[in-house]
This record gives sequence, C-alpha cells and structure tokens, in this order.
Amino acid sequence: MKTRLTFPSDSAPTPDGFPDADSLAALHAWYVGLPAREAIKRYLPGSVSEGQSARGILGRIRRQLVDVARRLHREDLAMLFKHPAAERIERAKAVMRAIGVLRSLQAPAPQVSDDIGQWFPVRTVNALRAHGIDTLADLTVRIPRRRQWWKTVPGLGPAAARRIEAFFAAYPALTERARALIAASGPGAIVPWEALRLPHEVNGSSGTFRAPRHTCTLDANNDYTAVQAWLSLHESTATQRAYRKEAERLILWAIVERDRALSSLTTEDAIAYRSFMRRPTPRERWVGPVRARSSPEWRPFSGGLSARSTSYALSVLGAMFRWLIEQRYLLANPFAGVKVRGSSRSTVLDTSHAFTEGEWMLVRAIADGLEWSYGWESPAAQRLRFVLDFAYATGLRASELVGACLSNIETDARGDHWVSLIGKGRKAGKVALPPLARTALDRYLVERRLPVTPTRWHPDTPLIGSLEQDSAAGISGVRLWEITRRFFSKAAEVIEADNPVLAEKLRRASPHWTRHTHATHALARGADLTTVRDNLRHASISTTSIYLHSDEVKRAKQIREAFAAR
Repeated sequence: MKTRLTFPSDSAPTPDGFPDADSLAALHAWYVGLPAREAIKRYLPGSVSEGQSARGILGRIRRQLVDVARRLHREDLAMLFKHPAAERIERAKAVMRAIGVLRSLQAPAPQVSDDIGQWFPVRTVNALRAHGIDTLADLTVRIPRRRQWWKTVPGLGPAAARRIEAFFAAYPALTERARALIAASGPGAIVPWEALRLPHEVNGSSGTFRAPRHTCTLDANNDYTAVQAWLSLHESTATQRAYRKEAERLILWAIVERDRALSSLTTEDAIAYRSFMRRPTPRERWVGPVRARSSPEWRPFSGGLSARSTSYALSVLGAMFRWLIEQRYLLANPFAGVKVRGSSRSTVLDTSHAFTEGEWMLVRAIADGLEWSYGWESPAAQRLRFVLDFAYATGLRASELVGACLSNIETDARGDHWVSLIGKGRKAGKVALPPLARTALDRYLVERRLPVTPTRWHPDTPLIGSLEQDSAAGISGVRLWEITRRFFSKAAEVIEADNPVLAEKLRRASPHWTRHTHATHALARGADLTTVRDNLRHASISTTSIYLHSDEVKRAKQIREAFAAR
C-alpha cells in the first residue's frame, strides 16, 4: 500500500502558480532522502513522459516555488530553493519552512513607490528603464492611456504593453495614489517639476487645446516634454534657467491650484495667474527663501512679483505658447492680450536697487568685522568680502561671477587688466578690471593659498572658491545668492536700531544690486556714459542712462530754490 506524504491544509487559497499537493509531496520525499525517480514514481505516477527525467520534474517544481516567492516579493525565500541537488538533505528543514510560509502569503498590493522590477519581467523592465521609468509612479505618469502609447518606448512592444495595461486595470487605485503625490494639502507638496509624478489627466497628454496629433511637428506626447523642447532651443544656460522658472511656475500652479494641464488652460486661467504672481497664496505653499532645487524648503517664488517682473513672466509665457502653436502642439494661446498695468519700458531698471556711497561704505565696514564681531568663519568672511569688492568694481552679473575662472583674467599690451567672458545672450565681451578688483583678487588668492602670479595660475581655477577642501571647486549661482543674502540680512540686523530705512533696503538686496551700485557710482564719479555702457555690455545707451541721476539732482535743487518755503 502506497504511503502519501501530506502538508497541512489551510482553507485560505494558495498563491497563483503554487504547486499542487502531489507535487509538494514528491518534492518533500526527495528532500528527506528518497531518490528522484522513486519520489516521482510514488507521488506523481504517470507524470514522466518520454524524454523527461524525474530530476527535471523536481526542478520544475522548485522553479515554480521560486517564481511564486518572487511574485510575492520574497527574494529571501526564493534563494532557499536555488541550491545544488547534493545539498538537499541539509537544506530540507529550511525549504519545508519556506514552503509553509509561501502557502499562507497573499500578494501585496502594489505601491506607487515600488520599483518596476518587482512587478514586470526583466525585458520589460530594461525597456522602461532606458526610457527613464524606474517606479510605478513613473509609469502611471509617463505612459499616456491611449492607443499604441508603447511606440514611444523603444524595445517594449505590444505584448508587454498589454501586460502593463492589464496590471493597471487590476490595480486602478495606483493612478489615484500617483495623483496624491501632487495634491496640494500642505506646504511640502510643491516640488520642482522634475520631481513631479503626474497622472495622465493633468500631464497634458489629453489636454483640452491639444492640436491633432498627426499635424504636430514635435515628438512630445505631454506638456512637460513639449516645454523641454522649447527650452532646448536656447543655448544660453542663463536663458534656459530664466525661462524654465516661468514655465515651471505656471505648470505647478495649473496642476495644484486649477487641477488641469498646461494645455487645458483658458484665458480666464491666464488672468487669474497674472493676479496670483503678484501675490502667491497660500504663501506657505508657494513662497520661501532661495534654496537649491533638491532642498525640501525649495519654493517657486521668493515673494510676490513686481509689475515689471509680472510683465516679463507674461511675455515669456506668451512666447512659449506662440511657439507651441507654431509647432502645432496647441491650438490657442490663453495669454494673448493679457497685460500688466504700470510695467512700461522706462521702468525696466529699478535704480532704487542700488546703494548710495554712504550706504555702501557702511555695508563694507560691516563686512570687515564679520569674524570677530559676528562669528563668521574666516574663509567664509574672506570670500564674502571678495565677492562684494570684485562685483562692485566690475559690475559683473551673478552668473558671470560664478562662471569666471582665472583664465578669464587678461592683461593687454598696455598693461591694462580685463575680464574676458561670455555674457548674456552668449555674447563675448570684456570688462575692465580696476585696481580695487585686482587687489581684492590678489588678497583672496593669498587667503586661498593660491599663487598670485598669473604665469603660475591654473586656468580652470574658479574666481569664487568653494569652502570645501578641494579649492579647485567653484560655487553655483544659488549658493552665491545664499551667501550674499545671508550677509545682507546680518547687516540689516546690525543697523536696524540706527537706520531702519537702510535695514529694510538690505533685506530686499540681492547679488544683482552690486551691478546697479557699480553703474550708479561710476557715473557719479565722472565716468562717461558710453564707458559704463560698454563695461555693463548694454545694447542701448538709453538703458545705461537710467543710472544717471545728476540731471534729476540739478532739477530738484533749482526748483527747491525757486519755490522756497515762506
């Protein structure tokens, strides 16, 4: 009479693909020492077909268990079944325990944060990863739900696409969880657009004002990639960054505040966005100090925009929409005709963003005492003083300061010193390097323990160094902003009691104020208008003339004297 080995029964269903009781009995008999042929003959009679070995059948059962373990995300259990046949007896106890665990496990519900490798075959995973898709959130966001969407993913194919579609059909809650990633329930919900994970309802793949797909000249299948194509037209990094900021702000606002895609915005939305830029609310969600994009404290705005800044933003967005229409990606421009009062060209440069001679002397005196009076580390204080002096003496833009290296410093045949650089609009130019700037540079190089003699300079050494041990590293524009804003805030705190007006001015100051101050002081000290224009590299002398205050001073003085108080 044949003896049958059995496993404990459980009323709960076993996982899909789990071996039946006879297969498990045969496997158990083999693990406890019965030869493979005898185990199969006793528990699976008739299963051995011609050309198939008993060892092969047992191997198939073990592979079934490995597959089940992996589908249940238990790689630790899967590894227990992968061992040489000669080790089966010493592994028997652990294997039987693993089978018991697998029998009772149920498949976990997928989470949007899960790696796609946990849910799809290797070939499918490789194709998706090559397309920048690593998690289920990426998949719900990046794969539009329309016919033949898989053609945008090289190497995927229709069969794999059908498996993916069936997977999401079985777990419809995944899309809702992905939407929750951009839900605006708290201040931490706003993140840079590269960190967004959007469901197809708001990614623009089915935008209201999308043009017919077959007429579009772009490969882009959603708003994000279409805007990226527009940004890539501009070779200047500074221009890309400025335009990205405006496009990013609008996309975030459209999704979070209006719950719609960029390509679904109406003219009413554009008018509402114009008001929003002047006063972003709720403030804790949208406004914060300047931080790196990777920081959790990053916010799209550092404050409400002025009329001029709002007008600039609208002009950038209008240009973006016009280009998208030209490429037949969109049908309409919601920003057409949306304008801002009080943003005329004459106010393009706000000369209140400059310090007077007396104010600058006071600011510079505070900088001299940063170490012993205000607790700054010496390297940080030395760098800050160099930034103030060099930026003030040259009028360089912040992006030019952080991008300049020692190789940009040149001396001509007459012994005059210059900074050669690529400025705004990718235009080559050079800026005079006066004694104040050259002295500040020499002092700063000594403080960094670098040679002062140009022939000994390493050409790639940045003008502004990092405080890390690697002195060859530079700093970013965001870091320069943080450094100067930290100093201006400290200076405002120091003089608050004696000069509240200047303190408030310092709290609003940014690195660009040194450029305005440079131009104002140069003209006041007798420099020709054309000289300052060329040093600032303005396209028009009318732009530079904004800094010229002498006529206003003379006019005010003469009218004051003509109409003295009685």
